[in-house]
Amino acid sequence: MSVPPQTTGLEEVNIPGQAYLRDALTSCTDPLKAIENFQLENGVLLPSLRPMLPLLDLHGVRRLEFHNSLLEELREKLIAYINELGQKDPRERDKKLKELLVKSFPVVHVKPLRPVVMAILRNTPHIDDKYLRILVRDRELYSDTDTEVKRQIWRDNQSLFGDEVSPLLSQYIREKEHILFDHTNLTNLFFHPTPKVRRTGEVVQKLANMIGTSVKLYDMVLQFLRTLFLRTRNVHYCTLRAELLMALHDLEVQEIISVDPCHKFTWCLDACIREKNVDIKRSRELQGFLDNIKRGQEQVLGDLSMTLCDPYAINFLATSAIKILQHLINNESLARENTILILLLRMLALGLSAWIMIDSQDFKEPKLDSQVVSKFLPALMSLMVDDQCRSLHLKLPPDERESALTTIEHSGPAPDAVEAYIQESSVASILAMYYTLHAARQKDRVGLLRVLSILSSCKDERAMEDPFLHSLIALLIPMSEEFSTEDFCTTLFDGFLLAGPPRDNVTRHMLKLIWYIHNKLPVGRLTTSMKSIQPQPSQNENVHKLFDALQERVGSTIQEGPLPEPMEPEFDSPLKSVPTPGPHY
Repeated sequence: MSVPPQTTGLEEVNIPGQAYLRDALTSCTDPLKAIENFQLENGVLLPSLRPMLPLLDLHGVRRLEFHNSLLEELREKLIAYINELGQKDPRERDKKLKELLVKSFPVVHVKPLRPVVMAILRNTPHIDDKYLRILVRDRELYSDTDTEVKRQIWRDNQSLFGDEVSPLLSQYIREKEHILFDHTNLTNLFFHPTPKVRRTGEVVQKLANMIGTSVKLYDMVLQFLRTLFLRTRNVHYCTLRAELLMALHDLEVQEIISVDPCHKFTWCLDACIREKNVDIKRSRELQGFLDNIKRGQEQVLGDLSMTLCDPYAINFLATSAIKILQHLINNESLARENTILILLLRMLALGLSAWIMIDSQDFKEPKLDSQVVSKFLPALMSLMVDDQCRSLHLKLPPDERESALTTIEHSGPAPDAVEAYIQESSVASILAMYYTLHAARQKDRVGLLRVLSILSSCKDERAMEDPFLHSLIALLIPMSEEFSTEDFCTTLFDGFLLAGPPRDNVTRHMLKLIWYIHNKLPVGRLTTSMKSIQPQPSQNENVHKLFDALQERVGSTIQEGPLPEPMEPEFDSPLKSVPTPGPHY
């Protein structure tokens, strides 16, 4: 953004300025007389105020202070008048504002007068391009420009809009990751805030304000989010897509929500998440949206899949499915006969295929594998029945409990069908993961170990995703007593968390876990665990600091050498080379 030579602009509106005064002083014979004449001609011309000047001189008030106070008073009155004018009938408003802008814009470089010009621009719905070009070329003017004016600049300048949006998107991702990895936080967990609370966050509200009522700017933000989701596979961009739409819904921006084909679906899903329930009426509405996508509008499935890929949506769908399975067990009913459950699985399948669908641009709803319903769910339900049986046995008096054989029958390895289907199906993987959380929530040691032993087999390493690990670690910390036993540690650490190649995110979650349960771990296991989570030089400096703090917390039990110096991670703007969005609606 180049900066033009600075001019005051006063001469352009027939007010003597710096150039006039310089010429007068260099061409006169008596500079003091020239200054006096300049003051008389250009000072306060109101007869009622002129007598005040000698009195102010006697009180030591400088003329500059007097003129500045007068300027401030007049400026505020003029800005108030302009704002009033901006609320009037468009025919009367637009003509007067245009006349004011023509007369005043030349003095936009005069800082004390700039707020007046900016007030006129702010109240002008359609600003002439010649003014916008001047604002864009001058960095200082651009930074002083109100958001209402910048919107008119951004509509035809995607790269400039991207420069404004990029830091907000980066901030949003950092905030989400901070919640997921914050080792000091055991109460305000990732999934605790309600949808209403989440979308009142700073970034979402700033983006909504930047978009205003502009469908074109909204489309640009959606294109940024799609592109970044494709480039990074970071599901938080899916969350932001849903939160932004619902923030605009709360603000009743009809210009946008009336044309976004995902609005009603997202609104309905948001209500279900807020109420933690899908009733028959809402399930029919959601199913109707999916079933009635018209020919030629299949691309809408891409945005719907992003809405359903949002971790909060996945959490709701999977948690609701586990609750329904529990209900079916209690009522001795079949999974395939529950229409709401089938819809939840269908939406899960669509959400989990979001990246593939948008990447391939093949907008077809993935078919839910019928065997997931007919074979996997019964196998998963058998695990849940076993859990209930063991729980019931533990409540019986010792002399009424059945033989050890019964316990063995309900505590053996998980059915082969469970492991087989989580290897092949993302939907099955998610359900197995949320059954794991269910078992951890019940503090069911046996049930937890049975499923943890196979969880590393999940398709596409789904069980290593941050939202799930964050929730699992939060539930494992209150079970700290279990970490004193070798079978629990072996299954959790060797069979799950440390199975496969080292992963940075798993290291960060384990740092949090060990921070709280290290005193329950056997010395050998603690030593092994600390070695396994020692961060690599390329990892974030905060990870190194946390590891050092953990070493100090653990004490002299473990002797480790000095860590290598951390390398600064490369940072690249996430919005470089984002394609221009086509017409979306």
